[in-house]
Amino acid sequence: MGLIADAGYLGEQLIKMGIVTEEQIKHALELQAKRKKKGQKSKLGQCLIDLGCCSEECIARAMAEKSGYEFMSINKTGIDMSYANLITPEIAAKYKLLPIAMEDNKLIVAMQNPGDIIAIDDIELLTGFEVKPVVVTDRELTAVLDQFTNASKNFEEQPEEDFEEAAAATVEDYTVNEKPAVLLVNQIINHAVKAGASDVHIEPQEKYTRIRFRIDGVLHEIMQQPLKLHPLVTSRIKVMGGMDIAERRIPQDGRITIKVEDKTIDIRVASLPSAYGEKLTLRLLNRSSKMITLKELGFPDIQLKRYSEVMHLPYGFILITGPTGSGKSTTLYATLAEINTPDKNIITLEDPIERKMGGINQIQMNSKAGMTFASGLRSILRSDPDIIMVGEIRDHETAKIAVESALTGHLVFSTLHTNDAPGAVTRLGEMGVEPFLTASSLAGVIAQRLMRLLCPSCRKPYTLSRDEILHIAPDFPLEPYEDSVTLYKAVGCLSCNNTGYRGRKGVFEFLRVSEKMQKLILNNSSTNEIRELAIQEGMTTLRMDGLNKVKQGLSSMEELLRVVV
Repeated sequence: MGLIADAGYLGEQLIKMGIVTEEQIKHALELQAKRKKKGQKSKLGQCLIDLGCCSEECIARAMAEKSGYEFMSINKTGIDMSYANLITPEIAAKYKLLPIAMEDNKLIVAMQNPGDIIAIDDIELLTGFEVKPVVVTDRELTAVLDQFTNASKNFEEQPEEDFEEAAAATVEDYTVNEKPAVLLVNQIINHAVKAGASDVHIEPQEKYTRIRFRIDGVLHEIMQQPLKLHPLVTSRIKVMGGMDIAERRIPQDGRITIKVEDKTIDIRVASLPSAYGEKLTLRLLNRSSKMITLKELGFPDIQLKRYSEVMHLPYGFILITGPTGSGKSTTLYATLAEINTPDKNIITLEDPIERKMGGINQIQMNSKAGMTFASGLRSILRSDPDIIMVGEIRDHETAKIAVESALTGHLVFSTLHTNDAPGAVTRLGEMGVEPFLTASSLAGVIAQRLMRLLCPSCRKPYTLSRDEILHIAPDFPLEPYEDSVTLYKAVGCLSCNNTGYRGRKGVFEFLRVSEKMQKLILNNSSTNEIRELAIQEGMTTLRMDGLNKVKQGLSSMEELLRVVV
């Protein structure tokens, strides 16, 4: 009885489970006493392991059994980094714990001390999830914590000379030390594909490398890595992208094609010299994903009907406008897919070609070789096209040739950076296109944005009275009989990575150029006058389309105000 009492609850549990004998406990206690005399602290469990009486996993299982917590092997289950990243490396190191998974809406947290109530309370407060502590082996927990909190003091306190040395890594250095870089790059790309990221930003900071993903149009910081790894990571990605790894002073472009879980992913790589090393931006394009239709993009039925009439015209100029990342290219590809028939010769000028389409002649721009939008457009007019798509109107020359092509019997599609559809008309004038050319050629203009959709699993309804909603949005689409309206707000759950949103849909306005509109264009009328006439003729504005989607419960007022002024 005295021996078991000395052994404490761990020794008692190990004997009860038949893992060790009383004799082995006795030897372990003697070893522990010897170490104590020498001033060495040693736990009973460690003494048993050192004597070869049991494994670390047996100790952990006994601790779990005695304390009533579940035992888990991280080696077998793995870690979902989206949950690990709910806390900072500092918190993980402070409490010796790490969130590893989600089960029944409870955050599974591997802990050194599952009975630490203060730590559990803090994690619940930080993450907003109920915590379920689990017991893991000390070795596994130490390994994953080292990996997660890898921005260690060695790197944080790295002097300037060390950084210069790291930045000057040669091809030979890269070859020797490539294994950690290969593993890290694979981890980043796999994680990005699984998370549905459209872009990956790898950015060297003063003391670490920051990795961010753009998911549904919003950037999220995913991890931090030691700055010493940065030159190796950039070299690895540049080799994969066919770029010059010795050249770090000028921006470069590259392209990678990989396969992740039967998905073919095209990655466009752009490097940019910055203060602490090269920043890399990776644009991910899933070649395996099916072509999205205009209806699926979120076009309202009435606007889609009006746009369909215009895109099936034999000739004319159609513009798609919006800021970078608003889905203009997707709309163009969806349009071309709809009008692509064997009797049509469709030629596109793109920089770069984002999606390869069957039955369409796609041409890659190459300014170094003299292949610009303007020169390319002149050349393809000699190739008997019916439909032309110009990736972007960037200058007066391209705008003029595109407009003239539309007047000579071609259907021309292109994009322009303006805030709304009426603004595109005046923008062409600013680019030097004469009003009579614009009035004669322009058939229609689409303006668009991308709005995040509320996660259907966790969106929360709330009701506003007629007065309250009209105070927030005086133009909210209310019927005369509606005294109140039910809207939804973002909450966050397992399905949406705690963001409250999942997926995106387009918000559109379509301006059709009528005879009255042509007269306004000829008279050099202002954007406001063009907008007023377009609304009178049935144009639904970006804001109105967005408000309709908010009323349908697809998105929130906060998200609408983020994307539409």
